[in-house]
Amino acid sequence: MPRRSILTARQRATLFDLPTDDASILYHYTLSDEDIEVIRTRRHARNRLGFALQLCAFRYPGRLLVSGEVIPEAISRFIAAQLGEEMDELCRYAETDVTRRRHLVDLRQAYGFKMFSGHRARELNAWLAGEAENATSNHDLAHLFVDECRRTRTILPGVSVVERLCADALVAAERRIDSAIVARLDEAMKARLDGLLTEMVEGKVSRFVWLRQFEVGQNSADATRLLDWSCHAYVPVSELIYAAFRSNAKGLLPPSDEWRRRGL
Repeated sequence: MPRRSILTARQRATLFDLPTDDASILYHYTLSDEDIEVIRTRRHARNRLGFALQLCAFRYPGRLLVSGEVIPEAISRFIAAQLGEEMDELCRYAETDVTRRRHLVDLRQAYGFKMFSGHRARELNAWLAGEAENATSNHDLAHLFVDECRRTRTILPGVSVVERLCADALVAAERRIDSAIVARLDEAMKARLDGLLTEMVEGKVSRFVWLRQFEVGQNSADATRLLDWSCHAYVPVSELIYAAFRSNAKGLLPPSDEWRRRGL
């Protein structure tokens, strides 16, 4: 099954990459006295550094470190300085997967981090479904999801999983909104809107396609043509505008909010 990609490379990096600027490293990766006390229980400098690094990555950006991942030097230096260790010791961390898995279990027990699975996954999926109806863009929804995972100390799933979850939630939200809109139309309005698909303009295109040619913010001549036809057909202008751009709308907001966002 092809991967659903809803984020650009830059957007993925913003959400999932380790920080590299000094201000972000200082804000997210400063260890408390309690943190250092827990870290000191690890044997060997390499394990203390690796344990501290994974703790920081759980907090921000909120994910597991990938085996063999290149850690920015500024982060390694900052964490090592707080622990009084040599930065080079980190290169020897997790020479076996057993150490990494044991540290993962210990971090979850000590700090309450949870995997994205079971009951926690169902709760977040339900939360995501509600947020999708008010999301203004794909990136907006993904950003909200990542922030909620951080708030609830849920370890982020892989980026492809996040994109798939958000894409599915957006499609489901759009269908719910469409159904709600259709349910509010009476039979007469439905018949007039259906007519947009059968009436031809100059024998070339359907009235619906003709309406979609109008772009919000275009010149007054276009607006005049639209109003002239609206008066003739007795179809409210608001319904025509919505029909014209509904399938092109980038967000998934209810119509009134969508029009407001577009300045209508």
